[in-house]
Amino acid sequence: MNTRRLTPLAAGLLLALPALPALAQAAYPQPTPAMQAIIDKDTARHFGDAPPDAGPLATDLSSALTPAAIDKVLRRVADWQLARAQPYFSRIWTEAVMYTGFMAASEATGDPKYRDAMLAMARHYDFQERDRLPNADDLAVAQTYLDLYFQEKNPGMLRLTKAEMDDLLPLATVKPGDARIPWWWCDALFMAPPVWTKMYRATGDRKYLDYMHANWKRTYDLLYDRDEHLYARDAAYKDKREANGRKIFWSRGEGWVMGGLARVLADLPADDPQRGFYVQQLREMAAKLASIQGPDGLWHAGLLDPGAYPLPEISGSALFVYGMAYGVNRGLLDGATYRPVIAKAWAGIVRNVYADGRVGNIQQTGAEPAYYRPTSSYDYGVGGVLLAAAELKRMAQGDAR
Repeated sequence: MNTRRLTPLAAGLLLALPALPALAQAAYPQPTPAMQAIIDKDTARHFGDAPPDAGPLATDLSSALTPAAIDKVLRRVADWQLARAQPYFSRIWTEAVMYTGFMAASEATGDPKYRDAMLAMARHYDFQERDRLPNADDLAVAQTYLDLYFQEKNPGMLRLTKAEMDDLLPLATVKPGDARIPWWWCDALFMAPPVWTKMYRATGDRKYLDYMHANWKRTYDLLYDRDEHLYARDAAYKDKREANGRKIFWSRGEGWVMGGLARVLADLPADDPQRGFYVQQLREMAAKLASIQGPDGLWHAGLLDPGAYPLPEISGSALFVYGMAYGVNRGLLDGATYRPVIAKAWAGIVRNVYADGRVGNIQQTGAEPAYYRPTSSYDYGVGGVLLAAAELKRMAQGDAR
């Protein structure tokens, strides 16, 4: 590898690793001590892990965009993730994202076991969030509660979530005593807005849509870069730069927004006067992301300085595929333009699936581009892959629901 493409810190770390095999040293910079501390914490919290060796990559999976090929990848990944994660189910945001993927997997495959696991989880927690006046992260689990409600039509499934959301309605800030807007970081646009659109769908009460529209617009005004057509992760990143001088736009952060757009549009009424606002963002972001897609079909942790982060980043890439495929399937994005982008990206994602179903190259939790190992796999990233696979299977079947 040409270390001149890396930041000085990355190059120094890469060259200072005599204990690692020569191939590993040549392939990617290692996490800094601070990054490793996050990896260790994520592992201890059972979000995932990054072992030195995760075994062989899969050789029997195809990236063909056919229902059978996609289904095989989806089941392999979902089965592995369910087995490793189910003993540690909680209501934290990382798992909430994974749950959305399991719900999508169950619908796409017709296999009820993923949905049944989600219903057992929801019943265990009595369909309640984990915190009073939940922020976006803590509200995210309600996406699954509401999707289960749409299947079961049991009003008791809505009661506690609806009460929490009604308490949030009059708040102009994230919580009393905190002056930040409710969705002050771009990740929040995946976590919370779909809950508000789903609650509107469940109740027919316009106040939930009005809240969502008002607060997404506040986040847009604060964080959306109208020149780059990407979101700053939060206000602190608006003036930060990569080593190459470009603005910092974090792969997974943009992925959260793309996924959030797809999930909001799924439940937003076709005649809603604000719908065009979200469609336009989806189109602008998709065009930007397609223009910077890597030769391997994937995107890196730092979108505008990929040379400083040589490994692909799968959680962001998968969410981009999900958002683009959703747009194509609903006629919001031009299929002739985006199907090749999607196909190339999906092929790259499948190359990062291990024989047992582990999905590698998922960055640990954080707020900005970082280093990780190829084996790095975390529940939220797998959730993104499952969402992407389910949407791709719909595309392959010609289902534009």
